[in-house]
Amino acid sequence: MLKLIWNEWIKLFKKTGTYVMIGLLIVGVIAMGGILKYEDSNSSSSVNDNWQEELETMVSSDQEALDNIGSNNANLRMFYERQIALNEYHLQNDLAPPSEKHIWTFVYDAVALTSLAGLFTIIVAAGIVASEFSSGTIKFLLIRPISRTKLLLSKYLTVILFSLGLLAIVFLLSSLVGSILFGFPAEQSFHLAYRDGEVIERNIILHLIMQYLLYSIDIFMISTMAFMISSVFRNSSLAIGFSLFLLFMGSTVTLLLASRFEWAKYILFSNTDLNVYFDGVPPVDSMTLGFSIVMLLVYFLIFHVLAFTVFAKRDVSA
Repeated sequence: MLKLIWNEWIKLFKKTGTYVMIGLLIVGVIAMGGILKYEDSNSSSSVNDNWQEELETMVSSDQEALDNIGSNNANLRMFYERQIALNEYHLQNDLAPPSEKHIWTFVYDAVALTSLAGLFTIIVAAGIVASEFSSGTIKFLLIRPISRTKLLLSKYLTVILFSLGLLAIVFLLSSLVGSILFGFPAEQSFHLAYRDGEVIERNIILHLIMQYLLYSIDIFMISTMAFMISSVFRNSSLAIGFSLFLLFMGSTVTLLLASRFEWAKYILFSNTDLNVYFDGVPPVDSMTLGFSIVMLLVYFLIFHVLAFTVFAKRDVSA
């Protein structure tokens, strides 16, 4: 299996497009750093001396909004409860809201570039099988004494490794660029998370690593779907187009549905953002971390059953 994965890896990096994608990702991180540095140099980052009064006003306003929310809108209630708890924690512990840019705030901002990494992963996932059919090289692969299951699995694992590699590039490069452009914070940094009605201080580095891993779930599932479409329909254009549409629009459409219908919790994109269970509000009030994990496993199995079943039975003589 390792030899098969290595062969797929070599084929992937023989393509110019692979280096173009990695290059664009690197340029994206550096460009974001330059833009944020320019904005930071033209704005005041000093701590507002009246921050306590502003937070007290926000708490009062949020509490009033919370009191006026009906009992049916549980998600909005949870949102305001979270905002109030975080602001009160700042006030009770005399912690001014962060105002300066530093390495860790930039690494957090660079999470947005995981969408670009997802786009590139989808392109690879959509083409890694379909391109073999379009070029006719699939026939040469299948005459080898290797099961179709191992062959397809090696291609899928190559996609996952490529995805993890792109995420690592974003995280490590943003750490490097952030340290050069913004430096390290003067005081120890931590992240305030709200979970189970309690505000928790988290180590900022561990929090950022968790953020990147949690955001990668969305990429992981959509790439798996693109891989399935590529394997079933042998059409990379269909796989790329459909998967990109869902990558950029799936969550938005799902949130709109979740605000009106409880059955929306069974949609894939209601469950891909597990971060809401550690520091946020789930799309549907009745959802739990265990429920979302089960739903992700169900979709994951469906995608793979379709991909491996169709690929194993497909006649490639035509």
